[in-house]
This record gives sequence, structure tokens and C-alpha cells, in this order.
Amino acid sequence: LVIVATGYYTESRSPHDTNPTPVPAGTYRVVKFDDGDTIVVDMNGVEEKIRFIGVDTPETHDPRKAVQCFGQAASDYTHQRIGDQPVRLETDPLSTNRDRYNRLLRYVYLPDGTLLNLDIIQQGYGFAYLSFPFTKSDDFRIAQTSAREQNKGLWSSCKPTTNQYSGYTSNDD
Repeated sequence: LVIVATGYYTESRSPHDTNPTPVPAGTYRVVKFDDGDTIVVDMNGVEEKIRFIGVDTPETHDPRKAVQCFGQAASDYTHQRIGDQPVRLETDPLSTNRDRYNRLLRYVYLPDGTLLNLDIIQQGYGFAYLSFPFTKSDDFRIAQTSAREQNKGLWSSCKPTTNQYSGYTSNDD
């Protein structure tokens, strides 16, 4: 296991954190793929759910909703891109440590340096999630506009509308 320090400990700023234990930044093994924007990693013997900062993929596991258009493709894409490789996790100074579901919010980097959060948007497997501030929001917005203009992925298959994905497409013009 290789640990890459990017800010050895993070501090919780989320009101949803009931136990703001410091979490080491670094490189971790993925033990489960929940969907296109959520994975589970082994953090030194503790399994933690990781929600990708700034991206939202169509749902595949929400019991209240049907599987959304391109949801399975997005999930498969994330699984294929990561495979058996370790991922490097990074916090964002503008983002909270955890979301309302107690998932850690992180940028996810592949060993080749690819920022997977951004790559998912660039390839049309997800939307820029711009409802909360994060430092790379301009890059994510530009990537979404480009993917939409090029009819990549869900932009050609699903023809999403602002009403269908409220908060995702409305912020990118």
C-alpha cells in the first residue's frame, strides 16, 4: 500500500458529521463499486463509502426510482476505468468532508493521474453536480458543455432536459 500525502488529515466541516475523526488522504484499494459516482475503499482496515465530488451519474440503486437512462453504463464505465487499480483520494477545501448520507466526499484519481470525477463528465457518463461549491467547478462545467455539444454518452442516448436533471444542466451555460 502506497500512501500519497496530499494533506495528511482532513477536518470535517459538515453538519452531518457526528464523529469528525480525521481521515488520512492517500491511495486506497477499491473493495466495492456502488454505482457510477460512489465506491467503497479499504482505509487501513475500515471500509468507507466515497462519493465523487462534483459529478452525479444516473441512478442504478435508488429503491424509490427506476434505473435511470445510462445508469448502468455509467456504473460499468467507473468499474472498467478503476478495475483492480488503487485510487488516490483528495479532499477539496471548499467541500464538506461528508455528505448527508455520511459518505466521504473526494476527488478520485487513477494511477495515471486521471481525475475520474472529471473524466466521467467528459465522456458523457455523468453530469457536473454544481449545487455545492468546489474548486474545480469551472472545469466540470466546461467538460459538461463539451460532452453535451458533442453528444457524448448520455447526451446522445438519453436527451436529458433541465427538468429531468434539475440542478445539473441548468448551471452549465
